[in-house]
Formats: sequence, C-alpha cells, structure tokens
Amino acid sequence: MNSRPQLLRAMGRWTLAALVMNSMIGSGIFGLPSIIAKLIGPASRWAYLIGGIGVGTIMACFAEVASQFPQAGGPYLYTRETFGRFAGLEVGWITWVARLAAGAASANLFIIYLAEFWPTVTAPAPRLVVLTLVIGTLATINYVGVAAGASTSNVITVAKLLPLAMFIIAGVAYLSMHGNVAPVTPTVPQTSGNWLQALVLVVFAYGGFEGAVVAMGEVKDPQRSAPFAIFVGLFTCAVVYTLVQVVVIGVLADPTTTDRPLASAARQFMGTAGAWIISSGTLLSTLGHVSSVVLTMPRLPFAISERGDFPAFLSSIHRRFRTPHVAIAISALVLWLLAARASFGWNATFSVLARLFAYGAACAALPILRHREPERARFRLPAGPVFAGIGLVFSLLLVTRVKALDITIMAAVFIFAFGNWMWALRQSALDASL
Repeated sequence: MNSRPQLLRAMGRWTLAALVMNSMIGSGIFGLPSIIAKLIGPASRWAYLIGGIGVGTIMACFAEVASQFPQAGGPYLYTRETFGRFAGLEVGWITWVARLAAGAASANLFIIYLAEFWPTVTAPAPRLVVLTLVIGTLATINYVGVAAGASTSNVITVAKLLPLAMFIIAGVAYLSMHGNVAPVTPTVPQTSGNWLQALVLVVFAYGGFEGAVVAMGEVKDPQRSAPFAIFVGLFTCAVVYTLVQVVVIGVLADPTTTDRPLASAARQFMGTAGAWIISSGTLLSTLGHVSSVVLTMPRLPFAISERGDFPAFLSSIHRRFRTPHVAIAISALVLWLLAARASFGWNATFSVLARLFAYGAACAALPILRHREPERARFRLPAGPVFAGIGLVFSLLLVTRVKALDITIMAAVFIFAFGNWMWALRQSALDASL
C-alpha cells in the first residue's frame, strides 16, 4: 500500500480560468503602456490586438496539447513526452526561470506604484523589507494548502478587474466627450525593430497562461478545464489590454514621461482620488500576479522531480497540508532574489524571451502528438498544424530581439539543464543496476 500523500484536486474550471487571468493580468498592463507608446507612438493601440493574435495562436496550441495531460508539469511535460528527457529538462528549466522572472517584475512594479503612497519605499532598505513581506506572506499562504492559494487567486482576480473596468469606462466616457489630446510622438523612429520590441513587451502582458497549466495535478477534470480557462483568459485580456492602451494614449499628451501611466491618465479624468484608486488597483493586481506565480511555479520542480529528473526531495508532499512544500520554499527564494537584484524592465524582457522557447516547443509538439495518438486530445483545434506553424514562426521571430546579457543568462540556464540531464541519466543507470 502506498502511504505517500497525494496532491489535492481542489480547483474547478472557473478557478483555473481565474488563475489563468491572474497569471496574465499582472504588471504588464500597468507598466507597459508608456514604454510601448515610446516605441511606436499612436500605433500602440493596435499592438495589443496584433500581439493578441500572435499569442492567441500559441494559446490555442496549448489548449489542445494541455487537454491530453491530466498531470502537473505544463510545457516541461509536453516537451518531455514529445521530444524526450533532454528537451523536456531544457524547457522545464527555462519555463521555471521565466515565470519566476515574471513574478519578480510584478513585485518590482508593486514597489513602483506603492511609491504613490509611500515615496521612500524605493530606497534600498524599505524595498527589501516590503519584497520580503510580500513574497514571504504569499509563500506561506500556498504552503498551508492549495485551496487557500486558489481562493486568494480568485478573490484577487475579481478585485483587480474592477479598477481596470472603472478606468476603461471612465476613460472612454472622457474621450467621447473631450476627444483625444495631442497625439504622442515617438521619441525614436517607428522601425521594424521597434515594432518587434513592442511585440516582445506585449507578449509579456499576455504571458502567464503557461504557468497556470503547470498546476494541472490539482485541477478537477483538467483535460476539459484547461482549454476553457485558456480561451477565457485570452478573450478577457485582449479586450482589457486594448481598451486600456486606447485610453492611455488618448488622455495623456505624452505618456512616455511617466512610469505609472494608468495612474497619470486616471488623474486627468478622475482627479487625485482616481489616481489613488488605480494605484491601489495596480498594487492589488501585481500582488495577485505574484500570488499566481507562487502558487503555480513550485508545481514545476515538483513535476520534474516526480519523473526522476530532479532530486526526490523536491517532490515531497506535506502530510498535513498536501502541498509541495519544499518546492514552494525554493521557488519563493529564487523569486525574491530576482526581484531584489533586478529591475522591472529587465525581469519583464527576460521573462518574455525565455518563455518563447516553451511556446515554440508546445507548438511543435501539437502535430507530433496528434499523429501519435489522434484520439487522445479532449479538445481538438481546427487546422491545428497551421496554428502550430504560425505560433512557431511568431515565437522564432521575437527571439531575434534577444540581447547579449539575455543570451548569457539563458545560456547559463541551458548549461544547468544539460548538467541536470547528465545527472538524471546517471541516476537512471544506478537505479537500473540495483
């Protein structure tokens, strides 16, 4: 009899959908509108739609591939099952680091918007104290149970959408009465390189869904819930992101001069109180995004360990709380280090470029898995191979924006993954000899 405790399937389809939205709507929409406007000016209102189409093809591929796997692991699991252990470990490592960097970016933006109320919080000592309290508290909530973590995600998802809805409604009403102010002029020429860089940042805003499907081992009817949650998240984010960008560039004469674009725009049509409300909503949203990362990312090293590719202690399940407590503690520590040592901009950009490898792997897996077991998928994407090809090309195109520092860090991650693979092969050989 196996007395090893098992993970608890506590999340339904709407809870998973809330987790997908919580994983996607984080720091990006609150920090990126001014940066994207600086790159491509008034055309930035179309960037979220174009980026949404590109990311949508990838998400559609994820929906079919995820519907074939009820276990935890996400992109690592899909890649391992399709291309083997080595490729799975490479994608697993890069996905884990990318999602933790995304959570660190949200933690960084939390500090930036908290400065609206507490200006000195950006000083080194207060910043580290706040980061420690935020990440430590969320890690503790998830340590004591997935139900507590999922409930926190549900509440924060609803709470973060309310101020965004208020911002959009009030902003659109303001623009309908007053019209646009003088259009923003890009500070640099609108080149193809600028557009690609803008799309990289837009992908950051849409990213996160791949982290939510990592936690499939704790979802009820996961093969049906995953496609539903992914498409709900895509539609919601596409509408919200596009309308937010329209309001920002319509209300602010020059949105490129602020690092808190939504608060600055809200101040124009809702006054100081409006700016505080949006800043408070941003704090809640970034907090929610960090909570989703703390909830989902420990499940990745747990899943890798369960298959013998990581040391066994990482798949330990707490007997009382039935959570991967060791993986939670380690993931929270790495998240804190990334938040403490790097900026919002670096964490955001690196997160996107790193996760593109996972996106490409999932797209490439779709036609192969469909050929191997055509009846396995609970959701079958029409013209799936075409979507997979478009998603793969889109991912490869954006990878061209990788910079020297990003290449160095990603190379280090890939080297760690290679060493991990060599260790796993040796362990397998030792186990076989016993």
